[in-house]
Amino acid sequence: MKLNREYPHIQFSRQWKLSDYGNRLLGQCEAYVKAIKGTPIEPQHYMKLMQVSLIKGAQATTAIEGNTLTIEEIEKVNIGEKLPPSKKYQEIEVNNILEAFSELLRETIYDGLDSLICPELLLRFHKLVGKELGEHFAAIPGKFRENDVTVGRYRCPDHRDVISLVDQLCSWLRTEFNYESGKQEFKDILIQAIITHVYIEWIHPFGDGNGRTGRLVEFYILLRGGFPNIVLQILSNHYNMTRSEYYRQLEKAGDTRSLTEFIEYALLGFRDGLEQILETIQLSQLENTWKTHIYDTFSKLPQMQKEVFNRRKELALKFPLNASATISEIPKLQIDLAYTYSGISERTLIRDIEELVKITLLKKDGNRYSPNISLLNGKMPLHKGRKTL
Repeated sequence: MKLNREYPHIQFSRQWKLSDYGNRLLGQCEAYVKAIKGTPIEPQHYMKLMQVSLIKGAQATTAIEGNTLTIEEIEKVNIGEKLPPSKKYQEIEVNNILEAFSELLRETIYDGLDSLICPELLLRFHKLVGKELGEHFAAIPGKFRENDVTVGRYRCPDHRDVISLVDQLCSWLRTEFNYESGKQEFKDILIQAIITHVYIEWIHPFGDGNGRTGRLVEFYILLRGGFPNIVLQILSNHYNMTRSEYYRQLEKAGDTRSLTEFIEYALLGFRDGLEQILETIQLSQLENTWKTHIYDTFSKLPQMQKEVFNRRKELALKFPLNASATISEIPKLQIDLAYTYSGISERTLIRDIEELVKITLLKKDGNRYSPNISLLNGKMPLHKGRKTL
């Protein structure tokens, strides 16, 4: 089908060439994803991470478009609480995203359904994004635009070319990334997610909601590709946290007709986000392992007065892993510790601390004390960080 205008930057071809730097980023991303998948997570902690991920993702993708709701407000929306009437449309906006996330997770993970990226899917996602927003959504939810628009200095494609461009995009994605074969590699899934989002921004098939729809498609491609649920929001969070660079990279990609730098910008943010999630998971694992070690250590101690036994065990359990404190500072580390030692002499506190040092649960450095977690070295695979590129 002949187009009404020419769009040199929309080529439906590999408008990128990964450098050594880009390939290293991809390799690191894959290593982190494998580590996250291979690290045990308690179900309760996993659900907490999942809720945080979804809420941050909803906040990020709507904040880019001007929504000012805080994480705390979105948490209220997520559990069904109502915000003040003045924030009603923002509440609907983030709730639409939260519901879309939940619907796609349920379909893909629990029902085992997936879909190719096709016009019908884009229309469905757009309808989810714009549902019930009324005059606060400058488009008909679930319908391609029928008017010409300009975003900043970017002149979007002629509205008469939208359907043809969307058809070409979906056809190209099908042949370029070969999802149907079931043999997509890690790099193909991640790059497809990133570039599909960019092409939706370039085509701008809707009167409003293109960014949210594009980022929802990005989320979906990673989801159906088997990426861990708790990492699906990283790209949206990265775009939001580096918003000016996000827009600069989008504009530059269109001007240069190359997606290389945008892909590398996205990969860098994805890698850093993965590293943070892995560190969070491993910290939780470390805390659980340390608590188990404390219980094991106390189970082997000779009999002593029950009150003393329980007090010392509580001190060991409540001492924060990342804390270092003097004797006078220790009761202030936790409210429970302050309560426990409020009516007890400092001499008793010192005896308790010295006993914990003796059984190697605490270590002393000068006049400061801290948990002796070095005992766990070799017992669990702690993340050692990465070299800066």
